[in-house]
Amino acid sequence: MNFGLSEEQEMIVETVRAFVETEIYPHENEVERSGIVPPELGDEIRRKCIDLGFYACNFPEEVGGAGLDHVTFTLVERELGRGSLGLTVFFGRPSGILMACEGEQRERYLLPAVRGEKIDALAITEPDAGSDMRGMKCAARRDGSDFVLNGTKHFISHADVADFVIVFAATGEEETPKGIKKKITAFLVDRGTPGFEILKGYDSVSHRGYHNSTLSFTDCRIPGSQVLGEVHRGFEIANQWLYGTRLTVAATCVGRARRVFDMTLPYAAERKQFGKPIGANQGVSFKLADMITEIDAADWLTLAAAWRLDAGLSADRQIASAKLYSSEMLARVTDEAIQIFGGMGLMDDLPLARFWRDARVERIWDGTSEIQRHIISRDLLRPLGA
Repeated sequence: MNFGLSEEQEMIVETVRAFVETEIYPHENEVERSGIVPPELGDEIRRKCIDLGFYACNFPEEVGGAGLDHVTFTLVERELGRGSLGLTVFFGRPSGILMACEGEQRERYLLPAVRGEKIDALAITEPDAGSDMRGMKCAARRDGSDFVLNGTKHFISHADVADFVIVFAATGEEETPKGIKKKITAFLVDRGTPGFEILKGYDSVSHRGYHNSTLSFTDCRIPGSQVLGEVHRGFEIANQWLYGTRLTVAATCVGRARRVFDMTLPYAAERKQFGKPIGANQGVSFKLADMITEIDAADWLTLAAAWRLDAGLSADRQIASAKLYSSEMLARVTDEAIQIFGGMGLMDDLPLARFWRDARVERIWDGTSEIQRHIISRDLLRPLGA
C-alpha cells in the first residue's frame, strides 16, 4: 500500500494552498469584522477558480468538471479548509447530487452549475426535522402534472447567494415494519419562483460571512419536470450522493487544524518565559505531540475513507468515523492552541479565536457526532443480528 501522493496530487495540493493563501487569507479579517462577503469579491474568487481550472473539480469530465478521484478531491477540500468558509464557498464545488439531473434538467441546472454560471444550495433541515430527515413537515402535493409545495426550511447554507435550491419535501406516506414513514421527493426550485422566499436566517457565531437562510414555501407551484430523480425516491438519492458532504467536513477540519498547528509550533519554539522557550516545558511540548498525532490520525482516517470510495468498497462507516474523529479533533486542537498562546489566543489580532469558535459547528452539521456514532455502531452490530 502506497501512502504517498502522486506528483500530480502534490502539484494540486500546492496550487490550492497557494490560492487560499493569496486569494482568501487577505480578506478574512474584513469578512470576520463585517460578516459580509461583498458580491464583487465572491465573483472574483469564482472567476479566478474557473481560470485555474478547479471549478466543479468534484464533477466528472464528461459534464465539464475536472474529474478528480475521491482522494484527490479530498486533498483539495483539506487545503480549502485552511481558509474562511465564507470565502472558499466561491471556490465552486456544486452539490454532487446534481448528477441525478436528467434530460432538460442537465442544461438548465447541472451544466450551468458546473460552468460556474449558477450556484445551488441544498435544503433538507427544518425546525422540527434535523437529524430525522423523514420527520420533515415541508410537503408537496400533486396538482395535475405539477406539485404544490408548502412549508419551511431553515439553517440552509449559502442560500442567500444561490440561483436555485434542491429542496427535499414529503410527498406521501408508506407502511413499514417500523410503522408509517414519509416518502420524500427532491425538487429543483429556482430563486424567484412565485410562493418561494429566501429569508435572512439566524445570526451564527460560527463561520462569519457564510450565512444560513430560512426558506418559505407558500403554495409554490413546481412543474413535474423539476423533480430530481424519481418521485418518492428522494431519500435514496440523498443517501447515494450526500455522503461526500461528510467527507468534506472531515477534510476541512484536518486542513484547519493543520493551519492552527502551523501557527502554534513556531510560537512554542520562539515564545520565552523563565528564560527558555515555552516549548521546552513538558506541559507545552506534550500538547504539541498530542495535537500533531491527532491531526495525522484524522488525516489518514479521511484519506482512507476516500480511498475506499475510489476502490469501489463500502465506506459508510469509514466516512462516519472520519467525520466524527476529525470534527472532534479540531475542537481539541484549537482549544489547546489557545491554551499555548495564552491570552493572546483570544484576541482579534490572531485568527485562533475564530478557528476555535468555528470548530463548534463541525460536530453538528452534516450529521451530528451522535448520528455518526449511530452509523458506526449499526455497521458493526447489524451483521451480528444485534
